[in-house]
Amino acid sequence: MTVIPPAPAAPPSAPPAHAPRWTELLATATDDSLAALGEAAGQDWSRPAHGLDWTCRRTLDHLALGLTGYAGLLIARPADRYITLFASLDPQAPISDCLDGLRIASAFVTSTVRDTAPDVRAWHPWGSSDATGFAAMAITELTLHTYDITRAFGLPWAPPDVTAAAVLARLFPDAPPGRRPSDTLLWCTGRATLPGLPRRAEWQWDGTVRR
Repeated sequence: MTVIPPAPAAPPSAPPAHAPRWTELLATATDDSLAALGEAAGQDWSRPAHGLDWTCRRTLDHLALGLTGYAGLLIARPADRYITLFASLDPQAPISDCLDGLRIASAFVTSTVRDTAPDVRAWHPWGSSDATGFAAMAITELTLHTYDITRAFGLPWAPPDVTAAAVLARLFPDAPPGRRPSDTLLWCTGRATLPGLPRRAEWQWDGTVRR
């Protein structure tokens, strides 16, 4: 009797080539944001976030919802709608504990970006996107709303230039060149002025996949 040896086990699938850079950027943005937000954890978060109608606490809750939602979109991959899962932070918990919740939401979207194949697409109202797009959206949410909250508390914080440059290249193809990336990102999202350019009253990013 001829014995046929078992076929060798297939090697584990390598993560998508785009994933390491974006997951690293997302992890760095999370650490930067949580460190900045932690400086104000003991203050009154019922005050309005800078430039928003939301309180600082509601803005933090929006962040947790948004990051979880981006992960959910990449997992469910709807073609024309948002997902039905909504995440929120315990309204009775102290801010320091809520920051743990934000870290969990960020880890959720980071691992989802890492494990999503490059050809996957999911719906977003500002352009159906791939994993890199949703990573850039998550970084944008983290950095901009950290800016909104820290400004409300008078803390001098701005998006790091490295992450801002990556987000601009991915989501804001028409961003004006030759400026500091953090300043440009704040201008693109209506939060600041740039010399010679009017402040933007309306804005949105372009999450569509470009080659």
